[in-house]
Amino acid sequence: MLTHKNFVTNVLAQEVVVPEGVNKAISFLPLNHVFERTVNLLLIYSGVSIYYAESTETLVDDILEVKPETFTTVPRLLEKIYDKIYEKGRDLKGIKKGIFFSSLRSAQKYEGSKSLGLFLKAKLAFDNKLVFDKWREALGGNIKIIVSGGAALQPRLARVFNAAKIPVCEGYGLTETSPVISVNRINDIHPGTVGKLIETSEIKIAKDGEILYKGPCLMKGYYKDPERTEEAIDENGWFHTGDMGELNGDILKITGRKKELFKLSTGKYVSPQLVENIMKESSFIGQLMIVGENERFCSALISPNFDYLLKWAEMHEITAGDYLELIKNQQVIDKFEEEIQELNFDVEETMKIKKFALVCEEWGPDTGELSPTLKLKRNFLHKKYEERINWLYEKSDNEGYVF
Repeated sequence: MLTHKNFVTNVLAQEVVVPEGVNKAISFLPLNHVFERTVNLLLIYSGVSIYYAESTETLVDDILEVKPETFTTVPRLLEKIYDKIYEKGRDLKGIKKGIFFSSLRSAQKYEGSKSLGLFLKAKLAFDNKLVFDKWREALGGNIKIIVSGGAALQPRLARVFNAAKIPVCEGYGLTETSPVISVNRINDIHPGTVGKLIETSEIKIAKDGEILYKGPCLMKGYYKDPERTEEAIDENGWFHTGDMGELNGDILKITGRKKELFKLSTGKYVSPQLVENIMKESSFIGQLMIVGENERFCSALISPNFDYLLKWAEMHEITAGDYLELIKNQQVIDKFEEEIQELNFDVEETMKIKKFALVCEEWGPDTGELSPTLKLKRNFLHKKYEERINWLYEKSDNEGYVF
């Protein structure tokens, strides 16, 4: 139950996030979600015109028509934009291709304008003229700030887009907090974090790592559900978010979801979201879910990025009648094994993926695997692929398997 005061307080605290020169915004996320609703109220309060996209399918054309200075999004959309840009880069030839990938390597070193050395600063200035200017044109040419929420944004994407002068400010909040708790600011972006607390947010980290919140944006409670309300808000008024995090001064970092944590049979805890976010840096992976509760090691169910995989397969003269035949191809399996092994270097030893299963279905909200904000529906996925998960752990070797 959210009050008028909850919304107003949250909007006023976010006013500092809106940079000067923002006059037009495009909105496409569901307005029944508090994130987009509060942002719309913020834009109205700030005198910004809001244009509503006809649909997600027409979004690119709508952006080119409106030429907005801002929009809010979920990480999955930015991942898709990046994947399409990356695919176009792969199709380039000769020196153009070399310049494109050199610019990406430079952008991935970006940690904020204050930390730029002279060489990297000069290199990014060069890249912005030759490469990234085209990225900005593809988003209408006027973007001053993109706000990302709803799920964890890959730090790599934050670095690349910000280096390309397309500022992506990741934030954090929950429906119960109206929703914004923290957000990166246009001139103070910390990749890999959800930014600085807004002035109304009071945060402390519990002994088990859970983020506890207190402030005027907190809900009155759950409608006609006093037991759930009492469970969520303790006797001292702290709301237990269910998210795990770290607080460095007033900069917040999310490390996982408490209810998603699971324990291996070795007694070690696994934060699946952390591993999933790292693995999705592979252009071959559309979605994946880490499994392994009460098992000796972690495994993954992987729904490939079939658009990208099909183009790769064509380049390698791999033919297949359908998705199932494609993912059974040994070259494809070997490629995914290679991708996982490479990304495993960035994963803590106890959370490294030892086995995986490719699936021939694309996951989405319409088919039930993802929520409307594109989060994994883990219970649904566990039930849908129960036999396959069990089969993975029945095998004694550590190779990847395909279904």
